[in-house]
Amino acid sequence: MGRADLAGLVHDSRLVYSAIPAVIIGRLKLPLARELHDKVLYADAQMNKADWLTAVAAMIGVIGIGLGLWWLDAAAAIIISLDITKDGVTNLKAATGDLMDSRPTVTDDSQLDPLPERLRSEVESLEWVSDCAVRVREEGHVFFADVQVVPSTEAELAVKIERAVHELKAIDWRLNELVIMPVTKLEPPDDAVAGQ
Repeated sequence: MGRADLAGLVHDSRLVYSAIPAVIIGRLKLPLARELHDKVLYADAQMNKADWLTAVAAMIGVIGIGLGLWWLDAAAAIIISLDITKDGVTNLKAATGDLMDSRPTVTDDSQLDPLPERLRSEVESLEWVSDCAVRVREEGHVFFADVQVVPSTEAELAVKIERAVHELKAIDWRLNELVIMPVTKLEPPDDAVAGQ
């Protein structure tokens, strides 16, 4: 075994040691990110996944050079760069979606969050509400909801609104602020408005 082969083995063993914590930590972060509705933690867990995949690809490249397959290192570098580019595009889409005050989504952005529809259903079930519109904005871990209601009666309206806000906020811990505003009629829905 030559000096170059020994250096390659030492380099590969370091890559193995750096890949193992990334696998473990990344897998531990994913369920927490979903539970906490933390998209930053979710992206970090995905980056841990990218770290260990990159380490494995680099190991394959170093082993390929050791076996005389010089092109294997270049192939591993291409795979690593494609994975990094894919992560960059995915995270850029997620970041711009969150900045544009769009509809709230689940942690991995794969579907709309069910909370706005759940709120609408709960508000519609109130006996003093004849119609309602719900708009929910997502900012990081928490949601902010604006609810317009057309009351069927104005008797003790302030008390009813106060009680409804308290009950609705208890639906989900992510609801940081909820405002109910009585109106005489609802404006037609605008698809560009978040949470409509």
